[in-house]
Order: sequence, then structure tokens, then C-alpha cells
Amino acid sequence: MPKLKIKKGDQVVILSGDDKGKTGEVVKAMPKENKVVVQGVNLVKRHTKPSQTTPGGIVTKEAPIHVSNVALAKDGKATKIGYKTVDGKKVRVARKTGEVID
Repeated sequence: MPKLKIKKGDQVVILSGDDKGKTGEVVKAMPKENKVVVQGVNLVKRHTKPSQTTPGGIVTKEAPIHVSNVALAKDGKATKIGYKTVDGKKVRVARKTGEVID
């Protein structure tokens, strides 16, 4: 299974596509498909049948985006992510600032 440097809960900025420049929080990460779902970005409309739980109709929801089209947002700007060992633990580091992310 491939490793994603972007995790659920990260603030990301969109690098390409219709939503270029928008920022949002990662709602779901899908490592097997190399995709992430970002809140309020890449919205699509789906026609759904009514069921016992949902009334049906046209539903707007977020579609997955390839992980190469998003970057971690630090101070509103995109930054790459690297790894460092701090106190014997592997942590994510913002490449632009050298700041530890988690």
C-alpha cells in the first residue's frame, strides 16, 4: 500500500484544476487510490434514488482529488512535506520552514 504524506485533518491548498488556489481540510484519505477528499472542493452533483434514510434528488458532494494536485498549506501557502527523526520518532516536516507538523 502506498504511503500518503497528506493525512485526514490536514489543511491543504489545491495546486491544479478548476478549484486551483482554494484551501480546505482533508475529510478522507484513500492511500490505495492515491486520492484525498477535501471539504468544499471539487464539488459534483449526483442524482440519487430515494431510500428509507435519504429523500433522494440531486445531491452535491465532494469528489476525490489525486494527491499530487494538493499540497499542505502552511500560513496559506503550499509546502512540500519531508520526514525527520526527532527524539527517536519519525515526524512530518514542512520543507519551506522546517517546522514540525505533527
